[in-house]
Amino acid sequence: MTPREVDPREMRARYPDVFDGPASARLATPAMIVAAFAILTYGLVDLDFSPSRFFAGLSQLGWISLMMIPPDPGSSLPVYLKALGETLSIALLGTTLAAVFALPVSLLAARNVIPSQIVRFPVRRFLDSIRGVDTLIWALVWINVVGLGPFAGVLAIAVSDFGAFGKLFSEAIEGADQKQVEGIRASGGSALHEIRFGLLPQVLPVIAGQVLYFIESNTRSATIIGIVGAGGIGLQLAEQIRVLEWQRVSFLILMILVAVAAIDFISGKLRFAIIGRRAVA
Repeated sequence: MTPREVDPREMRARYPDVFDGPASARLATPAMIVAAFAILTYGLVDLDFSPSRFFAGLSQLGWISLMMIPPDPGSSLPVYLKALGETLSIALLGTTLAAVFALPVSLLAARNVIPSQIVRFPVRRFLDSIRGVDTLIWALVWINVVGLGPFAGVLAIAVSDFGAFGKLFSEAIEGADQKQVEGIRASGGSALHEIRFGLLPQVLPVIAGQVLYFIESNTRSATIIGIVGAGGIGLQLAEQIRVLEWQRVSFLILMILVAVAAIDFISGKLRFAIIGRRAVA
């Protein structure tokens, strides 16, 4: 049996809303494309984008790349290793402090823990306001508060990640299975027991994975804020770029890449270990 051929006129008569929709619906997509193209064009003109300047700068980029070969730390390898350790310490300590302080606050922002919008709304807006300021801005603020050095970098990462962790942790808590909580409540447990034995065992593996990822990400952030005076290898990198020591710059970049790759490898192993242990449990 062969399928009956579909008559386009019959289909148009049967589904007029699909074929003959309102003009606004048909023109919405082309209008959005035209608007996006117009905004892109205006942005390029307003920012003085010049293809000739770009291609002319490629030769300068090639010259700098050649000057970076081979990477050479000179006699400053011990100083660079110490600076790298300082950067890793900033990332680790800042992330850890942010996670420790964000966990109890995230409970106040979770809908299944605090049903009252009166309490939950200001907590969420507070986390949004903290998260809305970039780590680099926080670094500039804390440098003026506590002075130059790694302490300002730790505080900058801790404050910035506090807002991000508060949001991520609260979302993980809201996504937890409520059956365990209901079981503890039915057995006579208090609200603290529901959180301790019903919610936290479910979300801690997720939280641990997020913290491990942020440690890796904050290694790069600690490098950037070091350039503005928060210590670490970023400060050394900025100094070598300033004096045009490109071989040392390339060596510092390689050190950062190796450190980030090592942290990514270790955190990946830890995440899989945590997920595997959770699956067995």
